[in-house]
Amino acid sequence: MTEINGYIQSDREGKIDVLNLTSLEKRAEEIIPAGGFGYISGGSEDNWTLKENTEAFNHVQIVPRVLSDIDDPQTKTSIFGINVETPIMMSPAAAQGLAHSQGEKDTAKGMAKAGALMGQSTYSSTAIADTAAAGNGSPQFFQLYMSKDWDFNKELLNEAKKAGAKAIILTADATVDGYRESDVINDFQFPIPMANLTKFSEGDGKGKGIGEIYAAAAQKISPDDIQRIKDISGLPVIVKGIQSPEDALLAIGGGADGIYVSNHGGRQLNGGPASFDVLADVAKAVNHKVPIIFDSGVRRGSHVFKALASGADIVALARPMIYGLALGGADGVYSVVEHLNDELKTIMQLAGTKTIDDVKHAKLLHK
Repeated sequence: MTEINGYIQSDREGKIDVLNLTSLEKRAEEIIPAGGFGYISGGSEDNWTLKENTEAFNHVQIVPRVLSDIDDPQTKTSIFGINVETPIMMSPAAAQGLAHSQGEKDTAKGMAKAGALMGQSTYSSTAIADTAAAGNGSPQFFQLYMSKDWDFNKELLNEAKKAGAKAIILTADATVDGYRESDVINDFQFPIPMANLTKFSEGDGKGKGIGEIYAAAAQKISPDDIQRIKDISGLPVIVKGIQSPEDALLAIGGGADGIYVSNHGGRQLNGGPASFDVLADVAKAVNHKVPIIFDSGVRRGSHVFKALASGADIVALARPMIYGLALGGADGVYSVVEHLNDELKTIMQLAGTKTIDDVKHAKLLHK
């Protein structure tokens, strides 16, 4: 274990046994301090939408197919011309130093080993360039929490481009923070500096709650900001937090190169729909104009399959990856992706789908 400002960080390194992704949460709770664990695991208010995110996958069923003359399903796919070994992606998630002393650097290493996309957050524990270097050339997307200060935004975007980011994810659903009761109960304030805030702004996030940090973020985000970010970065821009067909079309009209269907893992608007419940309608409206990334509530290979069959091109998740990080560092993250891939390939075989493109055309039954 490592201690920083009185906060105890895991420094475990090594592959972990994974029964299923849900079981990792209890194991991680035993080693992540209460404040950090509450921040990572909690949703907003009474966690209703957080729970619905996973329950919603039961609203559709996968049709088994036999006599399909296939074996050895393949999980390789691509997005924006980037080839990856799996459709599973690391959602951009803040402050992974709460789970492990190496934070996002180890997450990037684990995702690179899996041949998977890495999303890194504005509010990460490690700097953009350091996270990119840890990935050793593996594809990464940078997620921007847009600030009121455009000089700050430009610094981040330029740093991301310099570090080799392949796209910018504009988070649009976090103009304020959801009411997160676990943070209130634990009186949680970040014990570890946020590296990008340290480098590019006057504060570093240490000693603040997430609400105070969000206060510096832009509360007004419009379609015009999409093009502004594209002009500065020269990179594709994906708008994250889309939960309605109307907003998907608004984003595309503003120049978005990708749509990211997400309700922030149930951390923002409690009482809103499960992310999976809106995916098919959003995908229908998008109609393959741009790629779709999906997250929130993913815990099984069958969830990945159902999301792909409902219109997603890439399926992302964060909490189980962070629990794997706490339990085994880079190899812990890799273990989580490996297990989820194994579940996905089993489902693909039983559903008669050889490739990810086949999965996208698989039949689902709606209850």
